[in-house]
Amino acid sequence: METTEQIIDTSTDDGEMAVLVTQPTQEAGSAGDWPVVLLFIDAPGIRSATHEFASKLAAEGYRVVTPDLHHRQGRLLNALDTSPPDGTTVQQMVWGWIAAMTDEQIQHDADRGLAAAAVAADTPIVTIGFCLGARAVYRRLMADDRALAGAAWHPSFLADDDADSPHLTAASLTKPLYLAIGDADQVQSIAMHQRFLDAVEPLDDVTVEIYAGADHGFTWPGFPNHDEAAASGAWAATTELFAAAFA
Repeated sequence: METTEQIIDTSTDDGEMAVLVTQPTQEAGSAGDWPVVLLFIDAPGIRSATHEFASKLAAEGYRVVTPDLHHRQGRLLNALDTSPPDGTTVQQMVWGWIAAMTDEQIQHDADRGLAAAAVAADTPIVTIGFCLGARAVYRRLMADDRALAGAAWHPSFLADDDADSPHLTAASLTKPLYLAIGDADQVQSIAMHQRFLDAVEPLDDVTVEIYAGADHGFTWPGFPNHDEAAASGAWAATTELFAAAFA
């Protein structure tokens, strides 16, 4: 299925934000009422791989809405095309971007992104996130009645020592969630998620898939950590989950 994308600029409580909207190409006579996927980016930001993944999802018949969560630092920044400030590394720059965001800001940006894409407040959605986006997926499922299901690939920050850590409320999750984790991930290891995994283990609607040998960031083709088996397995599970949610 052919796809098209556009970038919409919208306002937030912290200035302007770009929103990437990717969907099947409108055909003559088509209603174009595609089910919506809210995509939460990973730390490196919206880059060519993000565009490609959104297009791949759109080719399955979805309208994919991707807010630029790094907009407080600059428009459409990404770690591949942005030079770090003098005296810092790319890794330090990216960790600074992460530290500058709160859960509340991310969810606010998601709401503004959906509104900018003309997704009505009562329109059902599904959601997917990578790395830090996994935590955002969990927050969305817990707080948004229209969110039907979520998928999180190579997740980050699902358990910490703060009073609002996701693992503390995870046992009360009532919606389908799919987690894809590599057992070679040292950036956010299985041990770091264990409290969250323990909390959701009894839940019938939560699936945790561990991929042998897969590292953090296994999603992205062309990058050193890409793992085709993990990416393909997670893709099949996620698209099955989303199709069932909208069935």
